[in-house]
Amino acid sequence: MFWELIATVFAGIGGAGIALLLRKITKQTAPKWLVPVFAGTAMLGFQIQGEYDWFDHQTGLLPEGIVVVKAVQEEAPWRPWSYVFPQTMRFIAADVANSAKNKIDPNLVLVDLYFFERRHTAKRVPQIIDCMQGARTDFTQSFTKSSDSKAESTSTWYPLENDDPLLKAVCDNQA
Repeated sequence: MFWELIATVFAGIGGAGIALLLRKITKQTAPKWLVPVFAGTAMLGFQIQGEYDWFDHQTGLLPEGIVVVKAVQEEAPWRPWSYVFPQTMRFIAADVANSAKNKIDPNLVLVDLYFFERRHTAKRVPQIIDCMQGARTDFTQSFTKSSDSKAESTSTWYPLENDDPLLKAVCDNQA
């Protein structure tokens, strides 16, 4: 974020430089207020470009085998252009290349989910996906899934839709 601030300042200096060049070319007949307007416009434009390019840049840095399963687009009143062109500010990626089937129950797959958010560090959350039931649960050291279908599991299972990208990415990769 520090380097982004430095780059924004330099974008402003560049915009002001263009306005000063215009004033020099027009022999000082261009209005003086062009300098701060160009500086502010360049800084704002740089920030907007950075907001919109963040998702593509981050997904381009992901290693092979990590699949984006959900992207969240947001709108905000302080970014009125986002109502027309929503910005992707966070996304979830699954490490399907390093997912592992359970040796006892091959329908269970352990996968790491990575939660990315603009200006935050990524968070890793291990999840267990039940490909047969179409559900997921948090992985903990005390996780047990009862082999008896009538007995209750110690974990809370969250149902997934049949067309859920996480379910498709993890279970299709294991087939």
